[in-house]
Amino acid sequence: MESRRIVVTGILGAGKSTFVRTASETEVLAIERKITDEISTLKEKTTVAFDFGKLLLTPNLELQIYGTPGQSRFEFMWEMLINWASAYILLVAAHKYSGFEEARELLSFMKQRAQVPMVIGLTHMDCSGALAPEEIINSLGYQYEENKPTFVTVNPHERTSVIQAINVLINIMNLQD
Repeated sequence: MESRRIVVTGILGAGKSTFVRTASETEVLAIERKITDEISTLKEKTTVAFDFGKLLLTPNLELQIYGTPGQSRFEFMWEMLINWASAYILLVAAHKYSGFEEARELLSFMKQRAQVPMVIGLTHMDCSGALAPEEIINSLGYQYEENKPTFVTVNPHERTSVIQAINVLINIMNLQD
């Protein structure tokens, strides 16, 4: 059986932990701690190492899915996880305009360390104030078609949506093999 490592990354609150929990067929290992700083108004706990789950996508393909921490102070974990990755998904929250620059920086960080297939997943598209996909794509620096990666809309709470995003990534991986 083939096993591949998929990294799910993004800024704080993009839906990484939820994505991993929704995708995984096993109990997720989540290394989280109570938030004690200024971001405690956003959520109660944050990932400090990684989330880990497994998905048997086909009888011959098992995915090990790793969710990164969303805060840059944990970039040492980003580096470790991306260096092991077969591919990654960058989640971007469509309603958090202030996070687009952070998402660009995170994307640059990942691209500098690993030349592996990737997909950008747009989350929170159903939230009030969510930007249209084209606006987000431009905000991430992809104004020209030739450099544009694949973008998908994904709801981290819905298994069908998560599996669909994973399948898009797997198809890209298969094309690049």
